[in-house]
Amino acid sequence: MLWKLPEAKAADSRNKFEDLSGVDIATYENPYDALIEACQNDPALIQTRYATHRTTRNGQQRAKLLSSEFSGLILDPILQRLVDPTIEPGYQDHRNCLVFWARPPAHIRSLVERIQKELRTLAPNLWLMPLQNLHLTALEITFSLTAPEITAIINALGPKAAEAMTDYPYSHRARLIKPTLSYDGAAIALSFLPAAGESLPKASRIITETRTSEDDAFTCHHLRRDLFNIAKATGVSVDSRYVVPSSHITVGRFLTQDDHDSAEKMQKWFAKIDDVNKWLEAEYWPKEGGGRNLETEWLVGMEKGLDYRRGTLWYGGGETVRLGKGF
Repeated sequence: MLWKLPEAKAADSRNKFEDLSGVDIATYENPYDALIEACQNDPALIQTRYATHRTTRNGQQRAKLLSSEFSGLILDPILQRLVDPTIEPGYQDHRNCLVFWARPPAHIRSLVERIQKELRTLAPNLWLMPLQNLHLTALEITFSLTAPEITAIINALGPKAAEAMTDYPYSHRARLIKPTLSYDGAAIALSFLPAAGESLPKASRIITETRTSEDDAFTCHHLRRDLFNIAKATGVSVDSRYVVPSSHITVGRFLTQDDHDSAEKMQKWFAKIDDVNKWLEAEYWPKEGGGRNLETEWLVGMEKGLDYRRGTLWYGGGETVRLGKGF
């Protein structure tokens, strides 16, 4: 009998994702309503909840990865096989997904590229998300189904809802600010917070093209809530893997233990992350009383509308069903 490799399971199946913002979504038909209601629809409070989740999770993960009981990174055997076909020749990823992605504009892609190069100085084996595949998940409809099952959901959602969802950011512009590296034992990401009027003038009675603080009342969480409602209205079930207050772009994933196989290496890794985060805060976070800098923020829908995408896209691939109108 020929020896067979054990079935490859995604790293995410061994990586816990939970809402650490203090909000309970259990009783809500639309889980995104929970945080909005808990924050009384106040963007400043929504930002605080996102920040709480980010800071708490980073703290938990840092403690785990620096612990004397740390047993190793969570490597992704599926990605390993796709990157190195000699592990299991002919291997294919059959986990079909259906998502609505926000694609970052050019200045955010450039920022990610700079960060990736910096991280590679300490982790040369880190798998980097290709810049053209970078994405923020606005709504995940489903994951790990067959291609025919995905086709059935696309047909049920229909072209009218697909157009409404992909074009939604054109008239509902959520702003993301304060980028920070977030991390766990499987991957590292660049995460953002929903804006709450930073560096913007107060509302004016004069109609202009200028964004005001009132515009930040529509956050990325409201965007997700509305997309969820549009999808549900078609009868489609929204079966996301997790619903947490996080707006992030995956920057890289771990393929080997080699770059972090000692306490000293892990300490240096976190020193590098801290250095990058200090630089981000100094250069990319809005300053009290300072003016607006468009190169340090992200308006969702800038350049491209939402990318309605299907296929084996856990690592950024797949194919576009419909691309929304950008601005």
